[in-house]
Amino acid sequence: MSQLIPLFLNNLLPVLLVAASGFLLSKFTALDPSSLSKIIFYIFGPCLVFSLLTQNQLTHEDILRVTLFSVFSILAIGLLAWMIGKSIGLSRSMLASFIITCMFMNAGNYGLSVVLFAFGNTALKYASIYFVISGILAYSLGVIIASLGSTSFKEAFLNLFKIPMVYAVIIAIFYNLTSWEIPVPLYRAIEILSQASIPAMIILLGLQLRTAKWRQYTKPLILASILRLIVAPLLTFLISPLFGILSYARQAIVIESAMPSAVLTTVLATEYDTEPSFVTSVVFTTTLLSPITLTPLLAIMGA
Repeated sequence: MSQLIPLFLNNLLPVLLVAASGFLLSKFTALDPSSLSKIIFYIFGPCLVFSLLTQNQLTHEDILRVTLFSVFSILAIGLLAWMIGKSIGLSRSMLASFIITCMFMNAGNYGLSVVLFAFGNTALKYASIYFVISGILAYSLGVIIASLGSTSFKEAFLNLFKIPMVYAVIIAIFYNLTSWEIPVPLYRAIEILSQASIPAMIILLGLQLRTAKWRQYTKPLILASILRLIVAPLLTFLISPLFGILSYARQAIVIESAMPSAVLTTVLATEYDTEPSFVTSVVFTTTLLSPITLTPLLAIMGA
């Protein structure tokens, strides 16, 4: 127990304090979270993705291994959530919201900070890949799933082309494969914006939590929380060695997979009218419970 308290204070409390500042700001001002959400969605997030993809010094083999495992683990949780949601008879809209809250975690605004504090820059490199992959899936597959709660598959697919992060990834790949040099003023502007991304995301987390509401969501809320906070990291921990994910990479990815539901899911649910109240409730609940599950997990992973 004496080991767990410093782990919480040094690795989790700083992130929660920043989120609390956003929560208090929302309580005492009329600040609209959607404004900050759009800034992150269209500016900060894409710049962060571009920066992480172009500055990561891992080998191509490491990047490929972590990428494949990240995709597999996230899709596995999504499939499990779909099976459970269908088995308890969730409606189309509720099923879509249930799946996205289980699949997509706060890998960026919560996860990257915790991994950096707990395991350092080496683990952060692996965590950044997981964050990028989870972000790409959230902005692509997540958009499709959320859209399917209220629109056709064709309309959901077309929504992919409205996602800024997709274009940031394409440009970053082009940059890495060519000798293209970014003009210094533009490069520095991207760096400034990317550095603002994580603090802004944590602030947004606090702002969004202020809007949480509960209705008759008890059963799916409990199941989503268990899947997100317990089942996801357990599954990741058990199967990661099969993919050659060891050492710093395993520490980073297991911790990332244990993060609470992503704030982004509330954005998607609101945008496509897919049970936003339930989604926000899951985000709020899993965020509040996350220190209870993350603190012992950090100890197990050797923080």
